[in-house]
Parts: sequence; C-alpha cells; structure tokens
Amino acid sequence: METSDKYRQVDVPSLLSSLNVITSSVMRAAEADTVGEVLERIAEAARDLVKARYAALGIPDGKGGLEYFMFSGLEPAVAAAIPHLPQGRGLLGAIMSERAPIRLDQIEGDPRSSGFPVNHPEMNRFLGVPIIVGDSLFGMLYLTDPVDGQPFSEQDQWLVETIAGYAALAIAGARLREQRHQLTLLEERERIGMELHDGVIQSLYAIGMRLQLMRASRKTNPDDLLPVMQSLNLIIEDIRHYINNLKTKSFEKKTITECLEQMVARLHIPREIRIDIDAPDGDIPFVPSTYEALCQMANEALSNIVRHADATEVQLYARQFNSLFELEIRDNGRGFNLQKTASQPGLGLRNIQQRARLHGGTVRIESEPGKGTLIVLSLPINR
Repeated sequence: METSDKYRQVDVPSLLSSLNVITSSVMRAAEADTVGEVLERIAEAARDLVKARYAALGIPDGKGGLEYFMFSGLEPAVAAAIPHLPQGRGLLGAIMSERAPIRLDQIEGDPRSSGFPVNHPEMNRFLGVPIIVGDSLFGMLYLTDPVDGQPFSEQDQWLVETIAGYAALAIAGARLREQRHQLTLLEERERIGMELHDGVIQSLYAIGMRLQLMRASRKTNPDDLLPVMQSLNLIIEDIRHYINNLKTKSFEKKTITECLEQMVARLHIPREIRIDIDAPDGDIPFVPSTYEALCQMANEALSNIVRHADATEVQLYARQFNSLFELEIRDNGRGFNLQKTASQPGLGLRNIQQRARLHGGTVRIESEPGKGTLIVLSLPINR
C-alpha cells in the first residue's frame, strides 16, 4: 500500500509489530504510581514508536489551560532554561478546541501556531492528536520532528492515534488511583479525629478532675495548682479546635503564605539565616499530592542552603499564572559551578528534578561561585 510521494511507505509487518509495542508500552505506563509518571511513560513510548525527536502529553484543566504537562526528548538543562511550560494555546489549544488530529510539515506557517518561548529548541514538523473517551477530552499527545528528517506519515498518525486511545485508559486509571488515595487521606483524618476525641480528651478530662480533687485537698496548696489547671484547659480547647479543623478545614483553605511559613517553621532554620517570604494571599492551588511534592522539593532546596551555601539571606518568592505556579528560592551564599554540577548532580538535585517531572513541572537552577543560587520550581496548577 502506498501513500503520495510526500509520505513514507506503509510497512504492514512493521505496523503489526508496532501494535504489540503499543500494547506493552501502555501496560507499563498504566503500572505507574502517579498521573505524571503515566504521562511521561506514554510520551516516551510515542516518541520511540514513530522515531520523533520530541514528544509531550498534556491534560487540560477545564479552564483553557493545562493541569499536567509531561515531555520526552528534551535534555534537563535545555528544559530548565525555558521560562515557562505551554499554557494550552497555539496548536495545543487548537487540538483542545477542534478535537481532531493536526499534522503539519511546517509549524511556523500554520496560523494556529503561537510560536515558542525564548530558549525553546527549534521544532518544525508536528503531529498532534486528542486523547478522547466518549465525549470527554482526556489530553493531547503531540510529537515533533521525525529523526529521519521526513514529514510525519499517515502511518505515523494512525500509530499515534492508536496509542492515544490506549493512553486514555491508563490516564483514567491513574486519576482514579489518585482520587482513591485522597479519599483514604480523608478517612484517615476522620479516624484520627475520633481517636483524639475518644482517647486523648477523655484522659485529659480525667487528669483535670484529679487536679481539682487535689486542689480541694488540705495537703495541696491551691495556688500551686492553678497554673497547671489553666494550661490543661488550654490544651483541651486546642485539641477540640484541632478536631473541628480536621472536619471543616483542609489545607486548600490555607493561603500560599501560610503554607510557606509552616514549611519553613518545620525546618528549624538557624537564626543567623534570614528568611523572607513574598507570596500571594490566595489559596494553595494544588491537590494534596502535588502540594506535598512542592514541599519536599522546597525542603530539599532549603536544606542544601543550610548545609552547604554559607548563606545569610534566603528569599522565597511565589507567583501564580493562569495555569502555572512558580516558587523562586534565592540565597546569597557561595554558589557553585553549574556546568560541573549538571554533569554530576547530587542526590538532592536529582530528587528535586524527578519530583518536578512526575508532577508535570520543571526546575531551573542559576548559580555562579560567589554569587549565590536561584532555584525556580514550576508546577502546573491543579485543584
């Protein structure tokens, strides 16, 4: 079977072999623990399948932007230099709105293209398909630039549409697992609240009653016990308040500033290091798993500053775009050789980069010896 001279010839045996590859690749992706890892594995599988230089997979947030975005083929240093992730405009926005495949020999000449940000690698040929189940758009899978320099073929499009169909099931399964995990967390909150109410508070009441009896005894100086009773009553009220909060206030109700302040407080930063926080007053824009990942990345970065930077000042600057949250961590410490570290990153930096990738985010690092360090954590917003 032949297509026009513009496209490569369809190879039926290769096509059958590719179907087996698709099945095994999507099964491997479905075994991942998080949505971000599922997307990353599917993007890698699609890129290998049609021999493209780059691949990416985004999930819309229902507001015209992207909730998740994972890519394959970009070197970490190149990705870190790009100022922001795609925001669901241009060709990605066209796939979202048209819900149809787009195959282009030249991106730049298409009126739907919105161009690329600074430091973005050059991309010319484009193949993008929607990931749809029924009437629901689960995401957009797209690839650019076949490694052989030829345009994407009809066979390439068929293969990518096929893997996109399987990918929808893997993504749906990962979303269900995340929702089940969140439900488990809520049930755990309820259990802890019940245990506190049935156990701790009743014990504290018993202690309070015993103290009152001791106060009435002639062998005890009542004035000595008064501060103890006052403190005990405060503890009881605090725990009552805590139980009520477990049922009525989740972490999403906290402002970004409150979350950052609590995160810093847990680290017990030495007094000689001053921490300045500049963040908006809005609610934290993440589901619990993404918020926990952000805290872990920031904790790792701050711990590195405390242990290695000899810094006296650290600035935490948070900002929020339409579909992207960024946290800048800047210190005035000794800095380091970025090129040397990029070739052999420590475990801490690798952990930060891996967590960011799993949640559809990126990490950008700027540093020079004697000039301090800037780390920018960028994560797509999800609620």
